[in-house]
Amino acid sequence: MTFPGSRSPRLRVVAIGDADSFVKWAAHLLDQVDDISQHLLLVHTPLVVSDAQRDAAVAGTRFAQHPGSVTRIAFGDIAGWLAKDAPDVVVLAGRAPFVRLLGREIDRLARRPIVVSGVPGMSIPALRGALEYRRHCDLMVVHSHREVTAYSRLARALGVTIPVALATLPFATSARPARTGTDLVFAAQALVPADRAERRRIAEILRLAAVADPTRRVVVKLRSRPGEVEAHQERDGYTDLLENAPDNLVFSFAPMAEALTSAEGLVTVSSTAAIEAMAAGVPVIALDEFGIRPDLLNHVFEHSGLLGSADDVVARRFRHPDARWAATNYFHDSRDSRWWDEVRRLVAQRRRGALPARTVPAPRGGALHAAWHRRLVLGDADRTLSGRIAGVLVTPVITALTVLKRRRRQAAIPDALAADYTLAPSPLADPVRRRSAASAPIR
Repeated sequence: MTFPGSRSPRLRVVAIGDADSFVKWAAHLLDQVDDISQHLLLVHTPLVVSDAQRDAAVAGTRFAQHPGSVTRIAFGDIAGWLAKDAPDVVVLAGRAPFVRLLGREIDRLARRPIVVSGVPGMSIPALRGALEYRRHCDLMVVHSHREVTAYSRLARALGVTIPVALATLPFATSARPARTGTDLVFAAQALVPADRAERRRIAEILRLAAVADPTRRVVVKLRSRPGEVEAHQERDGYTDLLENAPDNLVFSFAPMAEALTSAEGLVTVSSTAAIEAMAAGVPVIALDEFGIRPDLLNHVFEHSGLLGSADDVVARRFRHPDARWAATNYFHDSRDSRWWDEVRRLVAQRRRGALPARTVPAPRGGALHAAWHRRLVLGDADRTLSGRIAGVLVTPVITALTVLKRRRRQAAIPDALAADYTLAPSPLADPVRRRSAASAPIR
């Protein structure tokens, strides 16, 4: 892998993440690239993966084959580690505030790498917060032609100039013939739906599906074991909602790829697991029991041919996606995925001195605001006095200002753009994925 201006055919790439979905995304994204030297840093935050979550996230990748390529690290050690390692490329794999905080650490380096970020799954409609928090990266990666169009349009509307590049969603790369499994696999989501009554209704649908055919299993695929944390705190967990379930209704904490090996079909509201299932040849039902709503994150499935009712779930009427929808949404020709070509081009520019650094500006609130932002991301892992003070003094002010700013933006958004993106939530939430919390929930 050579290109003009390169000093070596192998680029040194370091991914930095914390939460399970982002670590999985980064590990599998880099696994698509051949002939690189790679490392994965897991930053200590309240959301950092457990050992079991780490192993599930990197399963099937080169990181799993070389455990020494994964390192746990404290936030305060990151700049020193990067200065010593001198990577060509850093992939920031975390929630939007995490990306901005790590961007400031990269700004401290004398030898600056190319900084890449992105969202770990489906991101329709395009999210203002996801773009705003990543605008100081050198490249933003998305995963469908539809997302490229949506984020490019949003960037023009906001005056943001970050390049947007297309990558094949890492979980959509292993197309295989349809399987002959018998499990109904339900991909649970922590915040979708958020309403307890709707989660209870899903639990009842799963019970009915189990009772309808006691000879076949209903598998509730959960992202984390009791006591583990995720990128999003689950509300009304299915382990509680499905107490006294039929014997053929079971829970699984296995990697999704493993759960799909015995699947007849997959059910979800809006999980990216649907894409992973389709890639594996497993048919899907995108449950539309509660309609198509921004807080359900299921707008992307309109016209896909995948939407189905509770009756469809109970009867196991799974379906495959419409071909035209698939080509626009995550199943494009792999030759269209040019993100790594763009990375190589940016590396060559940086080495020639032709690519200025995109540094993160100092926060308008000064040192106290910066301390609050650090505390927001690191939680109790931030043991600084300034962080503790900022948490007490700044949080109420930031919350009030965010609510006011959101109201003003809602009034100012042109109708033509309103259907394409939602506003950033409070900095206390994750702008990457928590769309519903933003308006009233990140997966």
